[in-house]
Amino acid sequence: MGMRVAEVGVGELVKAGLSMEEAQEFERILKAAVDGARGSDPSEVWREVVARRVLRPSHPHGLHRLVFHSVYAEWDESIRGPPLYWFPSLYESMHTNLGRLMETNGPRLLGLSYKDPITSYSLFQKFSVQNLEVYWSMVLKELSVLFHRAPRCILDTTDKSKHGGTWLPGAVLNIAECCLLPVSYPRKHDNSLAVVWRDEGNDDSPVNRLTLKELREQVMMVANVLDATFSKGDAIAIDMPMTVYAVIIYLAIVLAGFVVVSIADSFAAKEIATRLRVSKAKGIFTQDFIVRGGRKFPLYSRVVEAAPHKVIVLPAIGKDVDVQLREQDLSWKDFLSHADHLPRLNNYSPVYQPIDAVTNILFSSGTTGDPKAIPWTQVSPIRSAADAWAQINIQVGDVFCWPTNLGWVMGPTVLYASFLTGAALALYHGSPLDRGFGKFVQDAGVTVLGTVPSLVKTWKNTGCMEGFDWTKIKSFASTGETSNVDDDLWLSSRAYYKPIIECCGGTELASSYIQGSVLQPQAFGTFSTAAMTTGFVILDENGVPYPDDQPCVGEVGLFPLIMGATDQLLNADHEEVYFKGMPMYKGMVC
Repeated sequence: MGMRVAEVGVGELVKAGLSMEEAQEFERILKAAVDGARGSDPSEVWREVVARRVLRPSHPHGLHRLVFHSVYAEWDESIRGPPLYWFPSLYESMHTNLGRLMETNGPRLLGLSYKDPITSYSLFQKFSVQNLEVYWSMVLKELSVLFHRAPRCILDTTDKSKHGGTWLPGAVLNIAECCLLPVSYPRKHDNSLAVVWRDEGNDDSPVNRLTLKELREQVMMVANVLDATFSKGDAIAIDMPMTVYAVIIYLAIVLAGFVVVSIADSFAAKEIATRLRVSKAKGIFTQDFIVRGGRKFPLYSRVVEAAPHKVIVLPAIGKDVDVQLREQDLSWKDFLSHADHLPRLNNYSPVYQPIDAVTNILFSSGTTGDPKAIPWTQVSPIRSAADAWAQINIQVGDVFCWPTNLGWVMGPTVLYASFLTGAALALYHGSPLDRGFGKFVQDAGVTVLGTVPSLVKTWKNTGCMEGFDWTKIKSFASTGETSNVDDDLWLSSRAYYKPIIECCGGTELASSYIQGSVLQPQAFGTFSTAAMTTGFVILDENGVPYPDDQPCVGEVGLFPLIMGATDQLLNADHEEVYFKGMPMYKGMVC
């Protein structure tokens, strides 16, 4: 057991990095917060410490660590679980996306059982699992999803060979168009901010901005040139950093009825070649170099080694590419010059396709043999955006930043989560490991920041983010690795202890299956809930489910009716990979 908060004196505060004068003042403020808490329960004391902003982002991390652990010194994790650092307020909960939906519909759907968004969250989550069509019919109206032809229903389960059912049958749309058109709800105007970005090295320049109208015109121009360059239905790869240009290209490929092939810019030539072969890609967009920390790393040469049909090359710096191109390849400038003769280059009629048309081929990591080629239909982006809307609370006017790449599932996820909810997408053209990224987060007014734990560890250990104002951030999100409690304590403290929503899911799901929630208290490095509409059991070594209320260690078995989850693989047997040998549970194969 560590030192209790009542025992924290000036000496300990000085050791934690304060001057004698600062320590004396801090001791007084801390004591007042402890005395002002509703009772002596550690969670109530911590809640008061945070509410009074006793701890500031500018304080040494050692002080944050000392206070948090001394407040919870007598907390018994074996009985009460991990200590809580964030608590939703009733007022704020009612102004979250999901809380508003619950306040409007909870009494009708749950009757007298409904109390408020915090008290009734778990009940509503269970309701969403048992009433998929009711939940999705409500949430679809909250996103900017515009059907060219409306679906016959939400879910059709008559085809028993499809474990996951058929979602939104009969619907016809273009999901990229949904990202680009102004709508009255969620509120998106032509002059709404759509993308904000900055190039590494321009840290003292104003951030660049694109309105929704400007983004749409750029996407439509590229879509027109794609039509003049490729044949309808072609698969076209993107292997470059997630810049504003990569986002424009991604949306243009989907708008024009082609298929994006997602390839991470970190891959070696052999891995690029495998993905081009499996996807049958007819072309690839890339950069001449990747610029990180002022250094140039070759990218075009790596891509060419994979022997693609045609490469369109963007310059990492300036307007002209800095490499010699093969005869069949094009610079970005030459590619766009094909638009010069077009009478209406900023107008384009989207290619409307059935809801189950493939728009994006993503890949598993491929650590053993060929990576699994996972096709995303037009349902998958809807699921991605709906999860971010419900669990991370992405709202109209938010600025959403998550350093990632279109080669990984988080790239398309962040793209759609921004544009289908009315948020702006924030992109830093450079390394997220350095001060330049931290200044961009500050200057762009980022309100939701996504991370991976190794990134947070680097920020904390190097001190590179000291001095920046990240207090506009209302929530963080984290995925990809196991989080570290001390690193998360540091991250949350940057914005006066805002919640870090942990996410765990898969490319095949187009979503998370287990997460945190802004409607529940949060503990560092933990999940607090199954995602909305997601049900699962924990299986023992014999495939037998544990009771729901029993702590256990086992294998997760997901209920198969997951909107947006893929029902095919392009290079493997989907049934064999995901369902063969899995146990039955209440008439479903997990």
